[in-house]
Amino acid sequence: MTSETLDVLIVGAGISGIAAAYYLGQRCPQLSWTIVEGRNAIGGTWDFFRYPGVRSDSDMFTLGYRFRPWRGENAIADGPSILQYLKDTAREFGIDRRIRFGQRVSRVSWSSREALWTVDIARGEETTQIRCNFLFMCTGYYRYDQGYTPPWPGMADFAGPVVHPQVWDAREQGAGVVDPDYAGKRVIVIGSGATAVTIAPALAQKASHVTMLQRSPSYVVSMPARDDQVNLLRGRLPDRLVSWLARWKMILIGSYYYRKAKVNPNETRDVILQRIRAVLEPGFDVERHFDPAYNPWDQRVCIAADADLFQAINDGRLSMVTDHIERFVEEGLQLRSGEILPADVIVTATGMRMRIMDGVQIIVDGQPVQLGDTLSYKGLMYSNIPNLASAFGYTNASWTLKCELICEYVCRLLNYMRRRGYRQCVPRPEAESPPSEPMIDFTSGYVRRAGDELPRQGGRPPWRVYQNYLKDLLVMRFGRLDDGVMEFRKLRG
Repeated sequence: MTSETLDVLIVGAGISGIAAAYYLGQRCPQLSWTIVEGRNAIGGTWDFFRYPGVRSDSDMFTLGYRFRPWRGENAIADGPSILQYLKDTAREFGIDRRIRFGQRVSRVSWSSREALWTVDIARGEETTQIRCNFLFMCTGYYRYDQGYTPPWPGMADFAGPVVHPQVWDAREQGAGVVDPDYAGKRVIVIGSGATAVTIAPALAQKASHVTMLQRSPSYVVSMPARDDQVNLLRGRLPDRLVSWLARWKMILIGSYYYRKAKVNPNETRDVILQRIRAVLEPGFDVERHFDPAYNPWDQRVCIAADADLFQAINDGRLSMVTDHIERFVEEGLQLRSGEILPADVIVTATGMRMRIMDGVQIIVDGQPVQLGDTLSYKGLMYSNIPNLASAFGYTNASWTLKCELICEYVCRLLNYMRRRGYRQCVPRPEAESPPSEPMIDFTSGYVRRAGDELPRQGGRPPWRVYQNYLKDLLVMRFGRLDDGVMEFRKLRG
């Protein structure tokens, strides 16, 4: 078994891993690092998902990097454009030459005596090891090997294909391409989240008809794919200034509406429904299909770019049905109401399986660690786990906003340790009552299903995870590193 030793190992070459590599290269040039990626391609989510209509559900001024602003015309971009942006970014900064593909991390083991992680990496049938002082996990938050599909009765009875969007292009499973022939056919899309809201109108462009079947509604708001204000400024003002203005415009607008939704949820609900009524034809049952039982931002609000979902409804190409599935039948779905929904193709846009750090086994000084038993420290490290950070974005804003702040903080931390000769840092919890809240305070199904696997959060900083960019910016860029909670050690002689 071969082994090498690095200062930092980045795991994952998606949007977070590329950011981590950039900041390490720029702010910690004296440190050695590399990226290992379990798949054979760069881009993470944006290479993996290939279903029709895949796009961002955040604006690209904030989903794009601060260090390389998005310059496309569309603020809501399609998946291929985002993937190309990530590839171009990695190539521009030489990051693509530092990625080792096809190397999946299975186990990491920390030694306090050596102040090193030993990382077990599977390369096909071979296992290798890399040792590193600091481990930066940029693996996203869901399982790549399978999405979530409920075990409905009679699924084998349906005569047509049943496809989860996560395996629309099933190269990862070695099963070829799963791209069902839906042109001119009746399609049912099961689900009400961001994927369903995106894929349903895209399928409706070719299908004879699409039915979006949901057990319960989600909040859906329209947003123009293009930001005409920003596009108007381009060519009239310096490019860096336009990018800065666009980014902060979206940060402040997003923060304002999120805060307003939390303070006045009923008013926010009324505004959302009023805007939906304004775009749909009179007589459509908005309350039944677009008025959830939960408050806005208890789950993520879905985006309909250019009102495409509502336009497909108005055109008669897409129908909404809110009901429960009783069972699959040969001709389609039987609902609890007794109605039979006929279909030629069924798409199960029913969510993902959440998994922090890709399910990697963690050992600290010979003792296994379960993330569900840890406290989240500032949303990036975990109690009693030394020299490990993970990139985890916002639930109420773009993923990248938080990840870039985490990357900046990690670089500050590494430089602080190097200057003072420290080799180990570990957040140590105070003696307080055990926290009762998961790290993510969402009621979405994928969060609830993760249950006890998720780290917890406490009631006050630094153990509290805030979904607030402005607050995090101050803490991550300017807050004390030696805050009385983080324990630093030199290598024991």
